[in-house]
Amino acid sequence: MKKAVIILLSLTLSVLANAQIYGVGSSTTSKTDYFGNTVTTHRDSYGRVTGTSTTSKTDYFGNTTTTHRDSYGNVIGTSTTGRTDYFGNTTTTHRDSYGNNTGSSVTGQTDYFGNTTTTHRNSYGQDTGSSTTGRTDYFGNTTTTHRDSYGRTTGTSTTGRTDYFGNTTTQQRSNNSATSIWSWPAF
Repeated sequence: MKKAVIILLSLTLSVLANAQIYGVGSSTTSKTDYFGNTVTTHRDSYGRVTGTSTTSKTDYFGNTTTTHRDSYGNVIGTSTTGRTDYFGNTTTTHRDSYGNNTGSSVTGQTDYFGNTTTTHRNSYGQDTGSSTTGRTDYFGNTTTTHRDSYGRTTGTSTTGRTDYFGNTTTQQRSNNSATSIWSWPAF
């Protein structure tokens, strides 16, 4: 589930890195409900809900669809993750509320060091950045480092352990005080 949360929030902004880190929000993923749906609630740095992402059960063809909504419940886009291919890559296709392709994220196999890298592309297939997830540490936290298309670090996401109620929270931090590290694929 941790990988799914990171994939859902994928594309990073191209911002210059600096020495300071700013908290820009969090995402909390609930337990899977009776119908097989999992809801992730996104909040800004003040704790205000900015939107949700609802991931459905995997369908007959092996696809899993996540529907993104704004804070008013309006659908702003979807992300559909297909089966893992022969080479161990998994592709997520992002679409806006009209069904237009806005980009994709391709997650490769875990490397020898326990890192998994997701490459983000826009609708023209150009690389816009990457997200590299490391191993889970001693405290049960997993950190993902986000980079722009030039390889500069733009922020991090740290996912903690699942709590007593089955919720998992990811804290997002940015290297830029003015923007979130997240850029929805043109939703």
